[in-house]
Amino acid sequence: MILDLKDLTPVQRQNYLQHAIAPRPICFASTVDRAGNVNLSPFSFFNLFSSNPPIVIFSPARRVRDNTTKHTLQNVMEVPEVVINIVDYDMVYQTSLASCEFPKEVNEFTKAGFTAEPATLIQPPMVKESKVKMECKVHEIKPLGTEGGAGNLVICEVLRMHIADEILNEKNLIDQRKLHHVARLGGDWYCRVNETNLFQVEKPNTQLGIGIDALPAPVKNSKILTGNNLAQLGNVHEMPVIDPAFDDPQLKSIFQYYSVNPADMETELHTYAKKLLNEGRVQEAWQVLLALN
Repeated sequence: MILDLKDLTPVQRQNYLQHAIAPRPICFASTVDRAGNVNLSPFSFFNLFSSNPPIVIFSPARRVRDNTTKHTLQNVMEVPEVVINIVDYDMVYQTSLASCEFPKEVNEFTKAGFTAEPATLIQPPMVKESKVKMECKVHEIKPLGTEGGAGNLVICEVLRMHIADEILNEKNLIDQRKLHHVARLGGDWYCRVNETNLFQVEKPNTQLGIGIDALPAPVKNSKILTGNNLAQLGNVHEMPVIDPAFDDPQLKSIFQYYSVNPADMETELHTYAKKLLNEGRVQEAWQVLLALN
């Protein structure tokens, strides 16, 4: 299916985009108006865009159905400050409740059962239940249009972070396994980050990987190894060589049982290498594949 977005209604565009561009982190924004009235509302059009200076951006879009603007947007125009409270699974249902379109004079902290905690540098209060809170000043509000669905980029500088000790590791860094982030998908769908769905991908950093194009032809053209597997092999910084000290009983067994049939042996070696790669054992996988030479 091919879609030209100009041919879709705003509701259809929103549906396709929000389902496709996901998961999205949630900015749970607390703001105040000029009179000091508090508003608390979540926004999934949100992310980190710079660490120096520390800039985050969220977008309270105009409502698609009637082109009205949200209280959060009105508030930051009056008082250019916001606390961004990070949402985790422990508070996701309360956060969703706070997204109801209550009248302006209604305090969502009270409606959703959150505890307002004074910020230290700015006027809006923090959500005590949030494990990471960021006090921000608003640098700029950039409208992206005037029709329903148009975003308004609220460009914020993070001045101070408050982080719960319970999610820190021994180096006082955030332990990703302890902060169960929640993110928005399309419609009513969310996702939860925890240890069961976390995995690590080694970064090339300053050293260049040799690349998939540099892999031996039988490996590069494998019908068993996936693109992800090939990228793991291509991420090494120099072409590996056979290690005479490498001793693997499974490798010996493959040579013993399949030595009379080179095609079957290649299939078995690639299958075993794939298993090792899926376990993150890249150097061992290389030794298995080099055994074909």
